Amino acid sequence: MHCDLQTVSLKSPLGIIHISSCQEGIHTIQISPDCSECVCGCVSVDEHQELFPECVKCVTWLRAYFIDPSSTCTLPSPAIHHPILQGGSWTACVLRTLQRSVCVGEVVSYTHVATLAGRPRAARAVGGAMRKNPVPLLIPCHRVCLSSGRAGHYMGGHGDQLKVWLLDHERKTSQ
Repeated sequence: MHCDLQTVSLKSPLGIIHISSCQEGIHTIQISPDCSECVCGCVSVDEHQELFPECVKCVTWLRAYFIDPSSTCTLPSPAIHHPILQGGSWTACVLRTLQRSVCVGEVVSYTHVATLAGRPRAARAVGGAMRKNPVPLLIPCHRVCLSSGRAGHYMGGHGDQLKVWLLDHERKTSQ
């Protein structure tokens, strides 16, 4: 699959979020948490660049999420067009299950996701699939925690503080 990609950057409370998309949908979301005290705000694009429709949806969705995560339930989710989600692999199954079944403010275990995906004994494999998530936030891996209740790792262990922030943000705004 060859796609012409465009990338936009959005300031957020987590730092700068880079969204890569094509005409068909979102390819990746990358979070750069090294921006000090970012607020939800500007999109960085070439003035003459027209954004792909799914990119506009994604920016709208993310801005709404940072204001009130539950408001995203009424917004259309941007289409995702990453190769990892195009087939019937275990990873694609886990990520689609997670996106479809785990709602804002809900926290589930790896075992629960494995059960939802049809393989109750595959909790470790769920973790492996989630590490490949190309679109964090849209596919909410941050809502999956250890059975012990601890948050566990996020974004390869580099985003553990982000995971705690996201869970707290969803908990506070859903009360």
